[in-house]
Amino acid sequence: MSAVADLFRPLLGARCLTDEDSLKRYGVDWTKVWAPAPSAVLLPESTEEVQAIVRLANEHRIALVPSGGRTGLSAAAVAADGEVVVAFDRMNKVLDFSPFDRAVTVQPGVITQQLQEFAEQQGLFYPVDFASAGSSNIGGNIGTNAGGIKVIRYGMTRDWITGLKVVTGKGELLDLNKGLAKNATGYDFRHLMIGSEGTLGFVVEATVKLARQPDNLTVLVLGAPGFREVMRILHAFQSKIDLTAFEFFSDKAMSHVLAHGVARPFDGEAPFYCLLEFEGSSDGVMNDAMALFEDCVEKGWVLDGVMSQSLTQASQLWQLRERISESISIYTPYKNDISVTVAKVPDFVEEVDAIVQANYPDFEIVWFGHIGDGNMHLNILKPADLPKEEFFARCNNVSKWVFEIVEKYNGSISAEHGVGRTKKAYLGYSRSPEEIALMKAVKAAFDPNGIMNPGKIFDL
Repeated sequence: MSAVADLFRPLLGARCLTDEDSLKRYGVDWTKVWAPAPSAVLLPESTEEVQAIVRLANEHRIALVPSGGRTGLSAAAVAADGEVVVAFDRMNKVLDFSPFDRAVTVQPGVITQQLQEFAEQQGLFYPVDFASAGSSNIGGNIGTNAGGIKVIRYGMTRDWITGLKVVTGKGELLDLNKGLAKNATGYDFRHLMIGSEGTLGFVVEATVKLARQPDNLTVLVLGAPGFREVMRILHAFQSKIDLTAFEFFSDKAMSHVLAHGVARPFDGEAPFYCLLEFEGSSDGVMNDAMALFEDCVEKGWVLDGVMSQSLTQASQLWQLRERISESISIYTPYKNDISVTVAKVPDFVEEVDAIVQANYPDFEIVWFGHIGDGNMHLNILKPADLPKEEFFARCNNVSKWVFEIVEKYNGSISAEHGVGRTKKAYLGYSRSPEEIALMKAVKAAFDPNGIMNPGKIFDL
């Protein structure tokens, strides 16, 4: 039993964990770069316990790392240096629902899919969605301002949070915005907390607004001869139809998914594919979609395609996109989650692709992403005969080249997974020295002793 654990055991008893299995399970995320090495794992059940933990940590200058679903890709939830992990597994309740406000109040450990299912039970819809929705937590979604597959229509997590309760680095409880739709009373600290990766405070409650359920979601999967044709397809459909999603993936991504057991959507093959989703709420919309499809084929932008005829088939077509990460995971992929404005996407992708291919022709590059909002996922697969350490060392050079191009195009080095530890050294490619200095000043105001998820986003 560690001396650090002894400090918290009187507060939490058996919910202060120090066994080897727990220490390996927590303090880690999907990056798998750093080995978890927390000194203890704490499982609070109430806001009051979180406050007590933070105050005790302040008194003894103990670093705290928040832990949710641990599905992040930036190492923001990693505890590799003896920190104490505060895991929100037991703070997983739906606390309140207001049908008039179409809003639900939840604890941070509520799983994203659980919130989606609760909304559906009320005849409503929570639109923030992604492949890890079955295991990611709302607290982590808020910490990274998660986006996902429907941003083109519904926006990011930030757009759906109307209230937050947060325990700051001082142990104070802030009740931010209180679920209001309109509030013009100065600084909105709610938006500082969203995307702060737990470096300013820990979310203990969130009020989330909900939307009406979409009507007859319909999916099109189209094969395109080139990336610029994908962009022309996007522009054509957006001119007539309000899309709820527009995803793209390369032929290499398609081949891995098909090898993973997903059914081929149509007989033909193409260098690039796009997946469009929209509400087929009327005959007029469906007629417009079919006319657009036929026009794109006539212009040579589409080589082949399929439209879902049922919600079941729509779900099956989504597997082509949502199972890409799973299908390439066996190759120890090096991932980059980057964004530029939509208009710059074709030139940006071509430039990145060219520099990686020129320097590492033996690396397989798999592109996919949320092209409708300018967010691309660059995945480089490790050759089977290359040791993991050497592969990641060589990929660090890739990061520098990619982020230089990101800076050139005024983009973001992290579109939706945060900065964490993995992108901390590259923050300057997206943020000015003046911005970073102000971020550090904000950190000092909310967390003067630097105990809240230290070493993430930037170093003090």
